[in-house]
Amino acid sequence: MPSSKVWFITGSSTGFGRAMTEHVLAKGDIAVATLRSPEVLAELKSKHSEDKLLVLKLDVSKPHEIKDAFAAAVKRFGRVDNVFNNAAYGIFGEAEAVPEDTARAMFDVNLWGAINVSKEAVRVMREVNKPAGGRLLQISSVAGIQGFTGLSFYCASKSALNAFSEALSKEVDPEWNVKVIVVEPGAFRTPALSKIIIALPHPAYEKPLGALRANYESELHDWHSMQDPVKAVEVLHRIAALPDPPLFLPFGTDAIEMAKKKYAEMVKGTEAVASWSEELRIVGGDA
Repeated sequence: MPSSKVWFITGSSTGFGRAMTEHVLAKGDIAVATLRSPEVLAELKSKHSEDKLLVLKLDVSKPHEIKDAFAAAVKRFGRVDNVFNNAAYGIFGEAEAVPEDTARAMFDVNLWGAINVSKEAVRVMREVNKPAGGRLLQISSVAGIQGFTGLSFYCASKSALNAFSEALSKEVDPEWNVKVIVVEPGAFRTPALSKIIIALPHPAYEKPLGALRANYESELHDWHSMQDPVKAVEVLHRIAALPDPPLFLPFGTDAIEMAKKKYAEMVKGTEAVASWSEELRIVGGDA
C-alpha cells in the first residue's frame, strides 16, 4: 500500500477544511480539496504539483457534484483513503423566527450533504480501494451533544449527523475496514462566525433571547476564539492513522467538559424516571 494517503476534504476554503488541506500537503500526503469556489485556493494550487493537490468545485447540497468529485479523485489518484466531511454552516435565531426554507437549505448542506458524501465515501473505500478500507471523519460539533440557545436548527443538524454516523458505523462490514470518526469540536478560532445566517428576531422572544442577540457578535466571537484549528488538524491527522480510532471524539477541553456534564445529566435523568417503566412489563399470558 502506498505510504501517501489520499485525503478528500469538503469545505476546504476556510477553517478546519483549509487547515487540514494545508496540513495534509505539509505531511507529504495527497489532498483533494473541494469547495464551492475553487478560485479561493488558486494561490495554494500554484504552490503544489498536480500529483499532490487536486482542487475541485463541489457544492455538497448537489448529489451529482459529490459523485463527480469522487470520480475525479479516483481518476487522478486511483483511490480515496480518508474523507474529511467538513462542509457546514449555522443559523442563529429563535426556532419560530427561522424561515423553513432557510432551515431546510442548511440541512441540505449540514445533514444531507454530509450523508451523501458519507455514502459515496463508503462505496469508494469498499469497491475502489485496493485493499479495501479508509477513514471517514465526520466534522460534527459539540452542538450535536447539547442544545444551545438560538442555534436550535444547527444543533438539530449536528445531532442528526451524529445519529446517522453511529448507525452507519454499525452497518459497514468489518471486512471493509472502513472506520467512522465523529469529531465534536468545541470552540476553535475559525471564520465560522462569518458564515452564520442571522434570522430576524421574533418579538415573543425579546425577554429570553434579547440580551443574547444584543451581544451576539461579542458572545460568539469569544466562543470561537478559544482553541487553535491548526493544532486540531494535526491531532486529527494522527487519529485517522490509528488502527482502531474512536467513534465519538468530543474535541477540545471545552467540548470534553460539556460532554461529561451532559452525559452525567442524562444518566441522572434516566435513573429518576426509570421506575415509570417498571409497570409496563407484560406479566403472564401471551404478548
